[in-house]
Amino acid sequence: MGLKAEVGCAMGKPVVVHPWNAPSISLTIIPRPHAYSAKAGWAGLVHNRKVFAIAIFASLGGLLYGYNQGVFSGVLDMTNFDNRMASAVDNTGTKGWLVSILELGAWVGTLVTGYLADKLGRKYTIVTAVAVFCVGVIVQTAAYQPSSIYGGRFITGLGVGSLSTVVPMYNAELAPPEVRGSLVALQQLAITFGIMISFWIDYGTNYIGGTGEGQSEAAWRIPLALQLVPALSLGIGILFMPFSPRWLVNQGRDEEALNVLVRVRSLPVDHELIQVEFLEIKAQCLFEKEISEIKYPQYQDGSFMSNFKLGLMDYASLISNRGLLYRLAIATLTMFFQQWTGVNAILYYAPSIFQALGLTGNTISLLATGVVGIAMFLATIPAVIWVDKLGRKPVLVSGAFVMAACHIIVAILIGTFHDSWSTHPSAAWAACAFVWIFAIGFGYSWGPCSWIVVAEIWPLSVRGKGMSIGASSNWMNNFIVGQVTPTMLAHIGFGTFVFFGAFTFVGGLFILFLVPETKGLTLEEMDDVFGSEGMAAADQERQNAIARRIGLESYLNGDVAHSGSHEKMTIEMKEP
Repeated sequence: MGLKAEVGCAMGKPVVVHPWNAPSISLTIIPRPHAYSAKAGWAGLVHNRKVFAIAIFASLGGLLYGYNQGVFSGVLDMTNFDNRMASAVDNTGTKGWLVSILELGAWVGTLVTGYLADKLGRKYTIVTAVAVFCVGVIVQTAAYQPSSIYGGRFITGLGVGSLSTVVPMYNAELAPPEVRGSLVALQQLAITFGIMISFWIDYGTNYIGGTGEGQSEAAWRIPLALQLVPALSLGIGILFMPFSPRWLVNQGRDEEALNVLVRVRSLPVDHELIQVEFLEIKAQCLFEKEISEIKYPQYQDGSFMSNFKLGLMDYASLISNRGLLYRLAIATLTMFFQQWTGVNAILYYAPSIFQALGLTGNTISLLATGVVGIAMFLATIPAVIWVDKLGRKPVLVSGAFVMAACHIIVAILIGTFHDSWSTHPSAAWAACAFVWIFAIGFGYSWGPCSWIVVAEIWPLSVRGKGMSIGASSNWMNNFIVGQVTPTMLAHIGFGTFVFFGAFTFVGGLFILFLVPETKGLTLEEMDDVFGSEGMAAADQERQNAIARRIGLESYLNGDVAHSGSHEKMTIEMKEP
């Protein structure tokens, strides 16, 4: 006989139907896409003009970060800059400080951003970081002594480090779930795009006044000053953007948060998607508050000292728990090996490296440097598209081995032809080609993928703290690499490439044997993999309890019909 059942389809999820008089039958129904659901992936970036504006906004932060990374390498080898800053440039130790002091500032900026983002809000923290960044750029652009370059780059670094943390945070919290991954991809593309255009701007301005002794100061002041364009666009543009709804909920400003979601999603306030997203944000904030109250009841008075101690205790838990310590080791060592691939040595000192490889003339070396930027940018495109299908380990391991091979081949070529490049131009160009292949290897692997691993291995209750330690490891090792590279190139020559090649190869082995594959794992499965069984399960149970308490579970289970957005399907089921 025929059995009929009406099934409510909520949130576009499969619904399992158990007929009341046929308990042995279960049928999974895949409903058609929700009429109001946002499009996913790249299409979602243009589905709503406000979401697309957020994507462009995120790209400004990435563009600024990438441009700053690449611009100084070309400036460092310009004739007029070298003449004016000779006391710093001619010494390999002080030359390293010219580059690496920015990373030291960025490390400090990253560490203080978490507190500022919670205290001032994501929006005003971005404004503050842009203001600090612009001060540093102005000091560098107007510099007449190396001391101004040192001070300006440290101040700029404070802004860069802060922006590299808070801009993705702001956009991730404002973006709908359907396009959050695409925003991350766009951010990484923007970073490599910024690196690429900085190299070519350096190449163009290098001709101002000629490339020799008559070169104008504008040749290096203009590319430095141009950093103000994306920075000011970011700082001014953020003032017209809404506050982060998550931050508003944390501040108890629920009605404002709901209004932000309504404006950004272009849906009515009583629409199911708006209500569910708001309740999910509310549930997450309650979850974090309850976890804090349970773990540290003595620090809940809201004072500055209590909040400071809460932060310290959360960081300490990363060491005291064995499973979290394992994750901390993976996060910090992954970022350690990312920097010791030597990628930023290539980015910062590319013109010097290409000159050492036999490319005569500053102009030719800058031209070769520009190809590095193009290669890295293009290689990032397939990475952000395919990494979720291929997995993290094969991408990282293959990238490491490709880069290590390039380092070793370049070292062999330098060791063989370093004193006879002029009579072996093909060897010189071969060495350049392998530097470009190295850039491709980094662009598709350790550039985007290391950040994915560091972001996804943490349970919810300590994710923010864990990611901040991973980011600080990245900047600190970036600082060290920038500091030691000029000395290494001057004193051990081709041994520099052997050194970085060895570290890159060990990094590949580290990923191959010690880092588990995290593609597609749930938080509970992460617990099993990293040896902290039960942590994510306990987190999930607490979240479920909160969802029941605030009414979120009713939406997710399809028990609430809201604004007519539930679809009804009548299905026909027959007994066997």
